[in-house]
Amino acid sequence: MSTEIDMTKKAIYDKIESQITAVQAKLETLKAKAERAKANAELKVIADLLTKKQVIDHRLSELKKSGETTYQQAKTDVESRIAELDKSVKAIEAKLKGA
Repeated sequence: MSTEIDMTKKAIYDKIESQITAVQAKLETLKAKAERAKANAELKVIADLLTKKQVIDHRLSELKKSGETTYQQAKTDVESRIAELDKSVKAIEAKLKGA
C-alpha cells in the first residue's frame, strides 16, 4: 500500500514540477521580449514573478518531504501558487503581445 501511495505522490510531484518548468520557460521568454522592447514595468513584474517561482520551488521540495498529515495541505498550496503564477504570466504575455 505504501508503495502505491509513494508512486501516486511521485506522479503528482512530477506533474507539478513539469508545470513549474513550463512557467519558468515562459517567464524567460517574456523577460527576453521585455528587454528587447525596453518594457521596464514588465521587467519588474517578471522579476517579481521569478521570485514567486523560487518560492514555489521551495514549497515543492517541502511537498516532496511532507508526511501524510501535511501532504494534502502542501499539495493544495503548491497547486494554488502555480495557478496564480500561470495567470500572472499569461497577463504579461498578453500585454507584451499588444506592445
